[in-house]
Amino acid sequence: MHDTAFAHLVRTLADCRAGALPASALAQAWRGETALLAALPPRYGQVLEDILVRLESAGLFSEESCSFSQRDLLDGLIDWLEKAQRAGAPAKTE
Repeated sequence: MHDTAFAHLVRTLADCRAGALPASALAQAWRGETALLAALPPRYGQVLEDILVRLESAGLFSEESCSFSQRDLLDGLIDWLEKAQRAGAPAKTE
């Protein structure tokens, strides 16, 4: 259904984990997938926004001085992505 959007999210997440993309750019890219977000139940958007805000906050400080671990937040995005893919997956017909 939204395979291109999911692939984009996976790429940006991998780039951020590798240090090639700042957290702020990741957040902007994820928020930009408006069609995908609109297709999911509203709670998904709320949870995603919460994670992205914390991720952006963590990016403003060193790991030691922030209560949010960037690595843990990126792991949270992986969990969100897996659940969103299940929620947004089209029904299989046989």
